[in-house]
Amino acid sequence: MRKAVAAVTRFVAPLRRLSIPRPWLIAYLLLIVLPAGVFLYGYYERSAVILKNEVVRTMHQTLKQAGSNLSYRLERIEDISNAAFMNANLHSYLSVGADDQSIGIQIKVIEDLRFLVETVQSNSDVFRVRLFVDKSKLYAGERVNFFSLDSLMARPWFDAIIAGNGGIVWTGVYNETFLEGGEETVISAARMLRDPDNYDKVSGVLMIDMRQNVVSDILSELEFAPGTAVYLVAEDGRIAYHPDPALIGTALDASIWEPMRGQTEGTASLRLNNEINDVMFTAIGPNGWKLVAQGTESQLSPMTVKLTKRSEWRSLIEYVALFLILPFVLLAIIVRGMNRRVNRVITAIRKESKEGGRDGIDGLHDLPAVNGDFHMLERSVDHLILRVQTLVEEKYTVEIREREAQLQALQAQINPHFLYNTLDTINWIAIGKGATDISQMIDSLAKYFRLSLNKGKSIVSVQDELQLAEVYLEIQQSRFTGSFDFELDAQPALAAYRMPKLILQPIVENALLHGIRKAKNRRGLIRISAREDNGDLRFAISDNGIGMEEELARKLLTEARSEPSEHSGGSSYGLFNVNERIKLYAGEEYGLGISSEPGAGTVVTVRLKAEKEGPS
Repeated sequence: MRKAVAAVTRFVAPLRRLSIPRPWLIAYLLLIVLPAGVFLYGYYERSAVILKNEVVRTMHQTLKQAGSNLSYRLERIEDISNAAFMNANLHSYLSVGADDQSIGIQIKVIEDLRFLVETVQSNSDVFRVRLFVDKSKLYAGERVNFFSLDSLMARPWFDAIIAGNGGIVWTGVYNETFLEGGEETVISAARMLRDPDNYDKVSGVLMIDMRQNVVSDILSELEFAPGTAVYLVAEDGRIAYHPDPALIGTALDASIWEPMRGQTEGTASLRLNNEINDVMFTAIGPNGWKLVAQGTESQLSPMTVKLTKRSEWRSLIEYVALFLILPFVLLAIIVRGMNRRVNRVITAIRKESKEGGRDGIDGLHDLPAVNGDFHMLERSVDHLILRVQTLVEEKYTVEIREREAQLQALQAQINPHFLYNTLDTINWIAIGKGATDISQMIDSLAKYFRLSLNKGKSIVSVQDELQLAEVYLEIQQSRFTGSFDFELDAQPALAAYRMPKLILQPIVENALLHGIRKAKNRRGLIRISAREDNGDLRFAISDNGIGMEEELARKLLTEARSEPSEHSGGSSYGLFNVNERIKLYAGEEYGLGISSEPGAGTVVTVRLKAEKEGPS
């Protein structure tokens, strides 16, 4: 205000030399110039608040987008942990029993657990899988992936893992020394494992580690103003991640923590160390943590403060000078021009926020270029809008990869017990028949593995998928001699089409083991037909087994139950798995259908989108 008064005084001094009556001059200043100057000053103050709020809101939207990306990465780790946790062999292997003293059994257990660990560690986000087991296990001292449970008890989050009762507990960022890799900064998802034979006893702890840079890389892309701190706060108010390692594990200032306790997102302005701090936060879904951005008012919106002050004083002085010549016209032009410019910036920000970036405007490039205070502000807002667009595009790409990962994860869950049954059959044939049929059995088994593995490809030709089912049934005919026949009827043109692998074999296995094998005093028959129908691939697998009730047939496709059913005596997991994989691959309108009656057999239909193989 002092500058404004000085400017008015400089303009008033020359007027005193003119022959203008002093009362008129005083009235002119009091009734027109001073009220107009005060009005313009108030308008600029209000504009500064509006602009700051819009910039903070856009930055908060950017923070929420980063929180969504971080939530996705943490959810992937939890999904991986859940998949490993559902492995039935894991719990039985970790239980303490008499088998712990058998070196042969322990070696077999180590091989199976090593395969599980390597499968989980193949994910790009997973740095290390660690199993803490009872010290009686021979492999408890391996200290690469297997450790003694006693070595974990001294850790500060051990009690929280036990209290979690099998749920996932996140540890926060900490340093860990690994035998072959030195010291690493990691964050871990840990959960307790119970002994299946003694549920009150803890058999081990499963920990999945990921490097700290998975978190820091996401947060470093925010590109907030220098001095703005972005960090993670756990549910108990302690800092789980911070760019300053010395603050990790310390309690957050109560004046900052209290406004965000129990809230999922928000912003707040707080006075800390005699300076106004703007705090923005959003909740992270998987673990209830909060992603926080904190900085002083000048740090979070330096351009807003700078441009508002410069524009305020310069425009006020220019307005007072010109107002002496054309007061009302100049006032109308200035107010209208600035109001239009501010409204355009605010409208662009709101439009971008509502339309989500993918189909919205490209930024503020469509606004006419101007020189002055608003130009730098518009470019800053334009940068924020483009940054939001980039984050939305990254989220879209991540969702596509998540869909592919789900498909691969479901495909990887095919039950491996067939391998053990077949090898067991070969052993008995060798003993009972003097090894005369071993060659034929091994040849069929080799074909089965070649077709099922298919060099790691998840998509195979229809011909290979049908041949895989045929080889499987030939092996089972050797195993269950004279108990069933099978027929294969497929259009020759189908060899040019492709489909996900291991679709037909689980269905054929269910038909044989849970349909025909349970039908007594009857020679079984399995028919497989394949047709192309109006752009779709249609398969039908029928058997003359014991059949099932209609309600049970419906549940086989909608519920993943591992317990044996009353009629089939088998698991519904295979059909449910195949149905889900088809839907992930082709869409919700595709999948399995089951038609069955007790005593009349079962027909399982498969409907897939017809896609021809590309050139090799």
